[in-house]
Amino acid sequence: MSERLVHVPAQTAVLGSDEHYPEEGPQRAVEVAEFWIQATPVTNAQFAEFVSATGYVTVAERPLDAAEHPGAPKENLQPGSMVFTRTAGPVDLRHLSQWWTWTPGACWRHPVGPLSSIEKRADHPVVHVAYEDAEAYASWAGLGLPTEAQWETAARGGLTAATYTWGDEPEPPGRPLANYWHGDFPWRPDRGYGRTTPVGSFPPNAYGLFDTAGNVWEWTTDWYADRRDARDCCASASRDPRQPQFPVPRRVIKGGSFLCADSYCRRYRPAARRPQPVDTGMSHIGFRCVQR
Repeated sequence: MSERLVHVPAQTAVLGSDEHYPEEGPQRAVEVAEFWIQATPVTNAQFAEFVSATGYVTVAERPLDAAEHPGAPKENLQPGSMVFTRTAGPVDLRHLSQWWTWTPGACWRHPVGPLSSIEKRADHPVVHVAYEDAEAYASWAGLGLPTEAQWETAARGGLTAATYTWGDEPEPPGRPLANYWHGDFPWRPDRGYGRTTPVGSFPPNAYGLFDTAGNVWEWTTDWYADRRDARDCCASASRDPRQPQFPVPRRVIKGGSFLCADSYCRRYRPAARRPQPVDTGMSHIGFRCVQR
């Protein structure tokens, strides 16, 4: 097992943003103690070593309990996960169900469906990991998962309140800086985009961390709330009030992914954040670990 850790010094970090999506605010100064964090997201090769050593079975590889999902079609109780599928052409971006497909057999070993493999993706970030999968790996490695403040502080690389991990200006033409969607979303990516890439394919930030912008979203330990200053943030409060039929707690994920397009989801910025149900991995969600 190789866990290259990067030191992040103690500091007063300015986190969040009041200039982009509402859930990113309010911007505030936070005292962050020193810690160490993995330079890259956990790769398929690293996760395979963990599974080989422990026999661990991820959430996406386990069948669902019919008693917990009354009325669900039998085919929906099979092991599987959500996979991004390009559309045939332009679509209404308000309906993400057009490019996400529940895929039986999809899991970390088979990232785009049961006939796919990680044979040529050993150095890609592992995906289809639910929160407990990431937590299990971290425990085995003698590490932990980062808080949102730790993750964002590390991603900023010492740049105070910068828009991107590399500064305030967008990626310049001809100088690729991150694996986010280049091209027409969600159907026609530019060559080399539209999927995960090997970790470390783009320049690191000032602390030496790779892939803190794009590639895959990453789990943090924080329960999600619509505002960063919420005082009642806990497992029950993190549930999605728009879907009371699914009382699943949600954690904060950070960093954006290869699906973040400027025309749709410009969340490959350090302040950006999204809620993710703890029981759900997808083909654009991974993680990295910290040592406190």
